[in-house]
Amino acid sequence: MLSVKGLHTHYGKIHALKGVDLEIRESEIVTLIGSNGAGKSTLLNTIIGIIPSSGGKVFFNEEEITNMPPHAIVKKRICMSPEGREVFPQLTVQENLRLGAYAIKDKKFIKGSFENVYSLFPRLKERTKQTAGTLSGGEQQMLAIGRALMSDPKLLLLDEPSLGLAPNLVLMIFKLIADINKQGVTILLIEQNANMALSIADRAYVLETGTIVLSGDAKELSKNDAVRKAYLGNT
Repeated sequence: MLSVKGLHTHYGKIHALKGVDLEIRESEIVTLIGSNGAGKSTLLNTIIGIIPSSGGKVFFNEEEITNMPPHAIVKKRICMSPEGREVFPQLTVQENLRLGAYAIKDKKFIKGSFENVYSLFPRLKERTKQTAGTLSGGEQQMLAIGRALMSDPKLLLLDEPSLGLAPNLVLMIFKLIADINKQGVTILLIEQNANMALSIADRAYVLETGTIVLSGDAKELSKNDAVRKAYLGNT
């Protein structure tokens, strides 16, 4: 479904991604783990077109999408829930969600998207007229994911969905990620909680200073001594 080949990204003179290769197959959950500053968010932002690549190619369903503008990539049904949630605090829950479907004109389709999001996140339905800035951190995370789902993505990019959430909310968010995947949405997940990410993922990649250093079955990587020591808090 998604194929990243030899991707390079620079911030000025800083070489953030150094020839990244990554493959995601349809219906998978693939997680990308690595320390802060490894280039994980840069990779998502380069795939979605927010940051231009300086080399390499990105293909989606065999079509090259390298350096396409973000709005064109969203129309290909790739959507992202960004790190830090980034909801519009002065807008209501309903208005935030409607912005997720800004490129869609079919009112029946949009109504169906609302129904799907509210079925996944009943708490958002209860707060549909509430401004996003007054929601709890967990509710804002639900809203950010729900907004990304409004365009009915085939591929959903999730950047640190559990960041800053209480442990009980982390469990809820990961259950929701699994439920979204069961609906047929392919997921690329960046997550600081490597234990949880590896527990729900099919495959995983380890990114260090802009380079993929390990990849494979998520359950097998969770048993890898180097991965356990570096990311899982085990020696």
